[in-house]
Amino acid sequence: MRSKGGRSRVSGVSGRHFWLAAALLAGSPAAAQLSQQQGRAPAKGPDAPKSQTAPEEGQAADPKGDAPIVPDATFNAALPPLSSDINAPLEPMPVLPASPGAPAAPQTGTRPAEGAGAAAAMPPPAAENPELAQPLVPLSSFDSTPLQTAADVKDAAAPQIRYDTVLKGLEGLNLESEFKSLSALRDGGGKAANATQVAARAREDEALAVRLMKSLGYYDGTAISTIEPIAGEAGRLRATVSATPGRLYRLSSVAVKADPVVPADLITHNLPLKIGDPIEAARIQGAEANVSLVLPQQGYPFVKVGERDILLDDQSEKATGAYTLPVDTGPRATFGQLTTTGDAVFGLDHLNVFPRFKQRDLYDARKTDDLRDALVATGLFRGIAVTPERTGRPGPDGTEQVDLLVRQTEGPARSLGGTVGYSTGQGFRAEGTWTHRNLFPPEGALIASVIAGTQEQGLSGTFRRSNAGKRDRTFQIIASANRNSYDAYEAFTGTLGVRWSYDSTPIWQKRITYAYGGELVGTNESVWDFTRNERVRRTYGIVALPSQVQWDTSDSLLNPTRGYRLKLNLSPETSVQGKVSPYARTMVEATFYYPLSTSLTLAGRARAGSIFGIARDDLAPSRRYYGGGGGSVRGYGFQRLGPLDPQGNPVGGRSLNEFAVEARYRFGNFGIVPFVDAGNSYASVFPTASDLRFGAGIGGRFYTNFGPLRLDVATPLNPRKGDGKVALYISIGQAF
Repeated sequence: MRSKGGRSRVSGVSGRHFWLAAALLAGSPAAAQLSQQQGRAPAKGPDAPKSQTAPEEGQAADPKGDAPIVPDATFNAALPPLSSDINAPLEPMPVLPASPGAPAAPQTGTRPAEGAGAAAAMPPPAAENPELAQPLVPLSSFDSTPLQTAADVKDAAAPQIRYDTVLKGLEGLNLESEFKSLSALRDGGGKAANATQVAARAREDEALAVRLMKSLGYYDGTAISTIEPIAGEAGRLRATVSATPGRLYRLSSVAVKADPVVPADLITHNLPLKIGDPIEAARIQGAEANVSLVLPQQGYPFVKVGERDILLDDQSEKATGAYTLPVDTGPRATFGQLTTTGDAVFGLDHLNVFPRFKQRDLYDARKTDDLRDALVATGLFRGIAVTPERTGRPGPDGTEQVDLLVRQTEGPARSLGGTVGYSTGQGFRAEGTWTHRNLFPPEGALIASVIAGTQEQGLSGTFRRSNAGKRDRTFQIIASANRNSYDAYEAFTGTLGVRWSYDSTPIWQKRITYAYGGELVGTNESVWDFTRNERVRRTYGIVALPSQVQWDTSDSLLNPTRGYRLKLNLSPETSVQGKVSPYARTMVEATFYYPLSTSLTLAGRARAGSIFGIARDDLAPSRRYYGGGGGSVRGYGFQRLGPLDPQGNPVGGRSLNEFAVEARYRFGNFGIVPFVDAGNSYASVFPTASDLRFGAGIGGRFYTNFGPLRLDVATPLNPRKGDGKVALYISIGQAF
């Protein structure tokens, strides 16, 4: 070994053998000599030992000076054999025997000699640790689970500190409630593991207070928190967040960067921002959202509102900000054609029944949404999307025609449904239906219905064509067979009818709706014969042309709270029972809804009916008018109001009047409805105000997305002999 320029190297030993060579040298005499000179730099200069300096002039060089200390053959032979099993335990390192001629270990307390040629003595070997001598555990079975330290122990019973939260500076900005709902200190519930955790939560609340102040336009706002112990309460702290709002920034200018639009003020008029307004986040975002909403309704379907820029001026006397909004309006557009892709549930011919716009009309996103909603309402799609697409075709007034792409994904066409109800006098009534909505495309449905009840049973089948040539127009063919067993009559009835109707839907509630059609009815019914003073059975054949028209200004089909409805029913009929007897059944009904508050609605109803052109006893009992029941005068049994036979059973009449008033109070999904009803049926052609029967009660409502569930309990206020004291009604929907 030699030193040169402060760098050391081992001659004749390659880099990969260096460390093993060092281990072998540890027991050699050369190693002993090196051990005596640990920590000393190689001597240089004229005083250096001759063995470590170059030979003097005239002196022969050491022939072994550059020879390897350990020859390669000796080194390789000393290497132990290696095992191919990497998981085998390592063997303990054997103790190397002392080299022959090595000097004995020095006595304790002696100091090794220094200088050239001084013999180095090895210290006595330390006592061998038996655990270190054991073989290492194989890697495959080594337990790598880290040791648990005291810091890792989670003691559920460790003491917690408590703290109070105090907020200052936000009182005048009405931000206290919002701060409390988002505060990290409040969220901690006044408990923490230590004061550091309280301080961390307080710093989060500092940033929260600054964000809230900026949201109102206080961009210079600052906040600081302090943590201090509460005097006299050990282990309790007070965390105080103090906010300083600073100046309120207001708009100094409002600029819109956009191409010209029609009308010219379309964007600025619908961007409700003006100079002097506070730079509030909610106000700014709401104004921009209004632009995104209104422009597609005014002919710009592809509008994109860009990223706003507000340049704050904090050097002037007044704190202001210059507002700039880039808007990419896209082309002004008109409606083009419908196109479709995906499942072919509807072809283009039927799809074109649904739009409420014509080609070349100015584009309106609300009509696009209406088209999508109408398709959803058919119940035939698992997914439906309607999106505008540019075409480049010119339209009127410099516009571009935009086609609507309808993406169809077919859904299940079959469904099951049912209703259940109960009322005093009518008993239980349950109806189940099976519907295939597209058995006869497009939208040709087959509906099978079963009625099971204590006093009514029946079967019916209906073919229904929805959106038949016109949106919301329905054509139906109905065939039914029913048995009814009431106090007024018992009847076996078969009906075959057709009906056309133009109906309101939850998507589009129409002001005017109508229905008309025809019926062939054959019925065998029990009837009280006053001439024979007994109950007999008679068979009637009836031909009817029923029609209905309604004017509706209410705000909801299922649960109205304001507006009114007027409805007129007219059915010219002919009864064939031994002779032909033409007559007409009429009914007029008016309902109103008036909101007394957001949770209380006053509702009322008046109804009157008349049958012209036939004697009461020539009418089939099922075609007469009756009063009483859940949809009439509550408190009285079903069809119990009106003239009675000698046995006390109702026989019905040719006229009817009814009145009802309800106070509908709603709280959440529940409601309470006190009500008063009045009415009666009469043998005369026209109803009178005499002999009115009154009922009163209270009801409960449970509101669902398909309408309220109704439970009413009522009692007659001026009952007749035989009338019950309490009547119960359970059904779906409001009474009117």
